[in-house]
Amino acid sequence: MKLQEALEIVARTDPGIVRGHNEDAVFADASHGFVVLADGMGGYNAGEVASGMTTTLLSTSLQQVIDNCQPQELDPASGKRFSHVHIAEQVAITNDSIFKAAQSQPQYAGMGTTLVIAWFYENQMTVGHIGDSRLYRLRGEEFSQVTRDHSLLQEQLDSGMITPEEAKFSQNKNLVTRALGVDPEVEVEIRDYDVLPGDLYLLCSDGLCDMVEDDEISMTLQTLQNNLELAADQLIQMANDNGGRDNISVILVKVRGDFAAPVCWWQKLLAWFK
Repeated sequence: MKLQEALEIVARTDPGIVRGHNEDAVFADASHGFVVLADGMGGYNAGEVASGMTTTLLSTSLQQVIDNCQPQELDPASGKRFSHVHIAEQVAITNDSIFKAAQSQPQYAGMGTTLVIAWFYENQMTVGHIGDSRLYRLRGEEFSQVTRDHSLLQEQLDSGMITPEEAKFSQNKNLVTRALGVDPEVEVEIRDYDVLPGDLYLLCSDGLCDMVEDDEISMTLQTLQNNLELAADQLIQMANDNGGRDNISVILVKVRGDFAAPVCWWQKLLAWFK
């Protein structure tokens, strides 16, 4: 099945009911198999600039990269998959652009953004993320968080300083330990995952997961997984009904079928001889 037929994607972003403007940005491209979500931060509209730069720069560069690469193959120089190499390279370029813009224009000083990017190819997914925007997976009835926050709260949880129950009421919820564009360099965490037909992936900003419990998100996705438009709208409505204190962004990716690369005649012949 062609990639754009195998992936159904819906993207939504909403300012919430407290914030005056939206500093989140989303991008989705089913034909190239990737989605990007960014949650900006900074002073007067600087977060909006950082997230907008991120989605614009990454969408343009990755479309060009994807047209000319085999993401699953290994780079001889690093031994890493080309998907890892290209995400790291393009994130570094984007980080540099945001950082230089912040340095050169006082009104943008200190601006930055979180990032989650998911690249789908050959029944696999490479995920890159920075900060506390998240990627979840619904597989059958199992709902799980795929990414791990780069935040002070997550570090406190990992060290045992606080319990998950205490974390719900922590004052450190929005203190990220990594952000795109804040420093001259940033490390993007990149990992690979197998993808199965029927999987449903959710990328979201903390405006959703801070306002809606994971079990409520899971129930909504299980109930509405065959109507992604309604599911996305419902998640945003739930966050707003619970206070809508932040901008809310969601990207839903439903895997409708197998999207393995077609096998060439010579590969079939080689397999036959083996």
